[in-house]
This record gives sequence, structure tokens and C-alpha cells, in this order.
Amino acid sequence: MRVLLTGATGLIGSAVLARLRDAGHEIVAVSRSAAAARRLPEGTTCVALDIGTAVRPADWLAHLAGIEAVVSCAGVLQDSPRDSTAGVHIEGASALFAACEQAGVRRIVHLSAVGVDRDASTAFARSKYAGDERLMASRLDWVILRPSVVVGRAAYGGSALFRGLAALPVIPRVAGSGPLQVVQLDDVVRTVLFFLDPKAPARVALEIAGPERLPLDQILSTYRCWLGRDRARFVSVPGWLAGAMFRLGDMLGLLGWRPPLRTTVRCELARGAVGDPAEWMRLTGIEPRSLAVALAGEPASVQERWFARLYFLKPVALSVLSLFWIVTGLIALGPGWRAAAAIMQEAGAAGAAALLVAAGAVADIGIGAAIAVQRTARRALQLALAVACAYAVLGAILLPRLLSDPLGALLKIMPIVVLHVIALAILDDR
Repeated sequence: MRVLLTGATGLIGSAVLARLRDAGHEIVAVSRSAAAARRLPEGTTCVALDIGTAVRPADWLAHLAGIEAVVSCAGVLQDSPRDSTAGVHIEGASALFAACEQAGVRRIVHLSAVGVDRDASTAFARSKYAGDERLMASRLDWVILRPSVVVGRAAYGGSALFRGLAALPVIPRVAGSGPLQVVQLDDVVRTVLFFLDPKAPARVALEIAGPERLPLDQILSTYRCWLGRDRARFVSVPGWLAGAMFRLGDMLGLLGWRPPLRTTVRCELARGAVGDPAEWMRLTGIEPRSLAVALAGEPASVQERWFARLYFLKPVALSVLSLFWIVTGLIALGPGWRAAAAIMQEAGAAGAAALLVAAGAVADIGIGAAIAVQRTARRALQLALAVACAYAVLGAILLPRLLSDPLGALLKIMPIVVLHVIALAILDDR
């Protein structure tokens, strides 16, 4: 079968892609990021397309040639300069559905979210349900799957956040979190493959949820045990502090990042993620696994422990490096101006000392600002690495006395360089 798969580089989409390939299907994989699309398995037909802007059926028709079924896994959590919930969940999805009708592609398996038909308190939930309604109004053989929080061996979104929180020395507890029926990624993927069969039931909307309603504390304790950590210690976070953390996440979203702690997550946690999996289980015969059973079947190895411990250190490292370069530049332009100019004069650049100090300070500020922006962070870190090494080499050549400075003016560049390398190594989100 030739299948068009949207959201092919996401948590669910990448797992579906792997299983479809194993089953011998031919896949046309759609991803917004051309770079991510190039990393898809060899032999996969890759299409770089931003669903949020592909809002006309004509944008899709060329990619539907020979397609027998569509799996729609694309989704975004919250509006930002990079993401539009309405664009992806409603306009882009509707254009795809209309194009399928025009191209004669009948079967479409569409991933939504549990509870969006009951409580649409966020733009995420409202747009998801609006997209569901557009599909249900079509003439297609549609299947809408509404999973709860999806967790699995791969870590992104909820599963990544759970691991990061579970690895903290003390776990923050945010009041008002509802119960969660976490569902295993493998169970979701099995469901997608089941409904791709032309003989499978169609025009059904199913809730995909795990067998247990668990409080967030218990989920985190289970992950902590899986990671081999000692018993979890929880500390209640005041409402005002929790609100500030989620709003900070929104601010980072404006810079292009997708932090796990944003106001949409807070609303979704308060709503909880529970559903009735009975009809799903009856139609597919799938018995969802509990979180504890699933984790016991895949013991944590060193990469899981490293990932969990580094999860919250990544934004800390990027923030520190961004501030380091910005503050360094501001100091050179302000209280450190005379000292910086004196160093330049000592190095033999007396005639251009002021110009060099100003240029270096502006460059430092620009590097720090670029590190803070997701789209430019990698290039900025690479440039910062080169500049830091240049500072060290030129300083050692032109001012060798700095090598014996008791405060380690040049030697302290070495750990800074290492931190840049580490930040580059862990920069990827998925």
C-alpha cells in the first residue's frame, strides 16, 4: 500500500513510519522541516511541506498521486511565531481532506486528542475538534483516533517531560493536575496499522487511553523508579510561581522554542487526559498496557538516565550562554570600557582600540541574542565556539602574561568552550 503520512518526524509519526516500512508499505512522508525530512530512512519519499500554510487542496493534490490511504499525525501544541494551531489542525488538515476527496483517496486515519469533544478550553483542543468535525463532514472513510498522553521508548512531549521531572532531586508539584490515562506509543501505532486495512471499520471516532487513571505524582514516581533513582520527594509549588514558569515557557515560544511548560500544558493538565477505551479495545482486540508493565518490559539504560538528567539542564545551559555573551558585551561597552581599551593598546592596537572594543562588544551581544532564538541557536553556538577559541589563541600570542594570570583570564575560556560543545550536542529536540 502507498501511504501519505503527515507529521512524519513527530513522536507518533516517526513510529508509524517505522512500522509501515517494516510491513512493506511505501510511504510518502510529509514534514515541515526539510532538514528533518532528509533524516528519514533511506527509500522514503520525503516531502517538505508546512501544513499550516498548505491551506488549498491544490497544495496537496500533486502529493496524492497513487496514494491509497492517508495517516494524519501532524499537530502543534500552542500558537507561536512558528506554529498555528488553526493553520495545522483546521485549515491545512481541511485542505488535505478535500484533496483526498478530489483524488479519490478514501481511507484516512487521523490523530486527534482525547477529550477535545468534551472540553475545548484551549486553542489546541478547539482547533483539534474543529478539524475532527471537518473530517467527519467529508465523504471519506475516516477513522479519528483520540489518544491520551502518549508515552513510549522514544522521548518527546509528555514522555520527555515525565522523565525530566522524575530525574530532579526534588520534584515540583503543581496543584490542580487532573488524572491521566497514559497510553503506550506501541499501542497507538498498532491501532493505526489496524485501521489502515481497507476492511477495517470506518467513520468511527475512538478514545485511545491506557487502563489506569493515574495522578501525575504516581506517574512521576513510576518513572523515577524506572530510572533507578531513590524515592521521589515532592515539593508544592505556589500558584504564582507555577504561573510564572508557564508564562516563561510562553515567552520562550515566541523565540521559536517549544518548551514543555507552557500555559496550554497547564490547562491540559488541569483538565486531565482520560477516556473510555472500551470501544477501541472491542474493535481492535488491543489490550492496552499499563505504564508500570510497559516500563518493566524495557529497562532504562544509560541513555535514558542521561537524557532525563540533561532534560532541564539544556535550557539552563542555553540561557547561561546567551546571557554570558550579552552581559560580556554590555560590560565592555559600559564599566569595562577603559580596561578593555587598555588591553587592546597593550596588544599593539593603540590606534584602533576603541573601534575594536566596540566591535567586539556588539559581536558578543549579537551572538548572545542569536543563541536565544531557536532558528539561529545552532549557528550562533558554532560562531561563539569559534570566537572563544580565537580569543584564547590571540590572547596567548599577543598577551602571554594572561596565561599566568592568577584569576585564569584565558584558562577560563576552556570550560566555556566545553559548555558550547555540550550545548551543540544536546540541541536537538527530537
